[in-house]
Amino acid sequence: MEGIKKVMRDGKVGVLISHGWGAGFYTWGAPLQAIFDEKLIYLIENKKFDEAVEYVAETYPEVYTGGIQDLEVHWIDEGVEFDISEYDGNESIMFKEEVNWITA
Repeated sequence: MEGIKKVMRDGKVGVLISHGWGAGFYTWGAPLQAIFDEKLIYLIENKKFDEAVEYVAETYPEVYTGGIQDLEVHWIDEGVEFDISEYDGNESIMFKEEVNWITA
């Protein structure tokens, strides 16, 4: 993820996840840089959802904005590998070390 600016606090990276039902964010087409976007994290932390919708529409015009109202910032230790999964719009984080991979 070289070249993507991330918000750092106390050794953790801010990641945006949409927990609401109906529409995801990253899993519904937001680019990787959007989940780390400094301005968007600020807007979500300060519950400025209308401004966040406008910002995403201008900055990432290809992104569906329906899941923005449900975005939350999660703080993940720097360097930890994770994936974002989705079921019916509700996104969740899966950490690599917590997944039991099956080998054929």
